[in-house]
Amino acid sequence: MNKAEIKERDQQYIEGTYARYDLCIESGKGAICKGYDGREYIDFTSGIGVNCMGFCDAGWVAAVTKQLGRIQHTSNLFYTEPCGELAELLVKGTGMKKVFFSNSGAEANEAAIKTARKYSNEKYGNERNEIITLINSFHGRTMATITATGQAKYHAHFNPFMQGFSYAVANDIQDLNSKLTEKTCAIMLEIVQGEGGVLPLDEQYIKAVEKICKVKDILLIVDEIQTGIGRTGKLFAYEHFDISPDLVSFAKGIGGGLPIGGILIGDKCVGVLKAGNHGTTYGGNPVVCAGGVYIMQQMTPDFLAEVAKKGTYIKRKIEEMPNVLSVKGLGMMLGIEIEGQEAQAAVALALEKGLLLLTAKEKIRLLPPLTIVYDEIDAGLTILEDVLTGEIA
Repeated sequence: MNKAEIKERDQQYIEGTYARYDLCIESGKGAICKGYDGREYIDFTSGIGVNCMGFCDAGWVAAVTKQLGRIQHTSNLFYTEPCGELAELLVKGTGMKKVFFSNSGAEANEAAIKTARKYSNEKYGNERNEIITLINSFHGRTMATITATGQAKYHAHFNPFMQGFSYAVANDIQDLNSKLTEKTCAIMLEIVQGEGGVLPLDEQYIKAVEKICKVKDILLIVDEIQTGIGRTGKLFAYEHFDISPDLVSFAKGIGGGLPIGGILIGDKCVGVLKAGNHGTTYGGNPVVCAGGVYIMQQMTPDFLAEVAKKGTYIKRKIEEMPNVLSVKGLGMMLGIEIEGQEAQAAVALALEKGLLLLTAKEKIRLLPPLTIVYDEIDAGLTILEDVLTGEIA
């Protein structure tokens, strides 16, 4: 099929829940993909942080293909080798105690919410069930996680929303304290608010939240859906701040392109979820986990240090560009505040010239593959600079 035919079929048969760009992607390798128009594009998006090893990494493809030839699915009524192996790598890589596997980031956050409520319900009674999240946060699109999301635009059209959530101002510990009640069972936050505009939390604030949680026996949930699996130069972003969350949700990068999510469970919450309390048909699927094992094996100290180095390089280069007001983020998760044009218009123009970018509210957002090489970085940044200066014909 050609590009026009693919678009026409898509528009005829698929519900229009996405405002797609005018690009049909046919294939890809590393940080470069090819469209049905025959052109090549440099990818600074990683499929919104999913393709952490880039397109069609040879080792990941081999791991997934090998497992496909053995068994593709069983169910969680039985044991499989890749599921346990991936869990072991995650536990030993973080110092957490257990893992629960789901299929997506939203499902991972659902599991964290249920775990937190059950922990407090059993220890303090059914009235201790409220969770504080942050204004400008994003935690998913299920009814629980969309309620947890602290953005008004997501709270339209789907009433009634779930009870038991309140919202505090990020980086304002006094406001957080004002939201605490005897019913608070957990505080849920992102180390860097991704969909909210790539806004990092302050170290002092993060540590203050952890202290409150420890003193009051409130669970600290860290949503690492977008920041986890090497994205910030650490396996998980919370490691930058020497804190110990009780629950950590993950997804995106761990699958390398296949759907997987889950939560890491700390000491307090081990054994809270028992047989029958929670589950999923596809969670821990052996094919996806085999790919996840390969990805975890790449997350060596040297690899993570190189991610941090690349992130610093990109940030400094962009800060020198005209019409850039600020660059915020952590590692290879960056948000660019610009002047002179709207971020959405800049992203559309960059696409025309062969560079894939994202937006996050009013900012341009970058989530390049962690494996991108410097020549590809420089080529992409050249296009970005041309877009920002208006020098593209």
